[in-house]
Amino acid sequence: MLTLHTKISKADVIAAQLVLPYELREKCRLRATLDNGEDVAVFTVRGTVLRDGDLLTGEDQRVVRVVAAPEPTYKVTCADAHALLRCAFHLGNRHTQAQVGDGFLRIRADAVLKEMLAGLGAGVVEEMAAFEPESGAYGGGHAHHDGNPLAPIPLRQKIHRPGDPQ
Repeated sequence: MLTLHTKISKADVIAAQLVLPYELREKCRLRATLDNGEDVAVFTVRGTVLRDGDLLTGEDQRVVRVVAAPEPTYKVTCADAHALLRCAFHLGNRHTQAQVGDGFLRIRADAVLKEMLAGLGAGVVEEMAAFEPESGAYGGGHAHHDGNPLAPIPLRQKIHRPGDPQ
């Protein structure tokens, strides 16, 4: 069985595609089947999220492209930006993962959230689509090995010590 464990930035040859819904692209250990029928084991660092287009490789140097599978989602639209912002606020208040698009939000299908959004005046359309939610302000709350955060930390959230430069 092919084992994939390393993300790479580019490749000349792609051996196969690994088509997965978002729920499986969040897992750090996974057994799956490539589009060519071959079984693979995927081992990534805890907290890694595989994104559409990511390239993975293993010991045999074959490269596999990750593809976001279409899955049941809701596309949320509103008459104006303010109304869409209100919907985003209420989804965030419920810790709901959301994909932000140009004039729309996309969330996983959930009847309770659909009703809430309709109550806020949003148009909610069911669709099968690739789901690529925002990763969060701090990239999932973990840092690179060199200790640098994945996103800038707002000044008011930094810890200041008396000896720190002003």
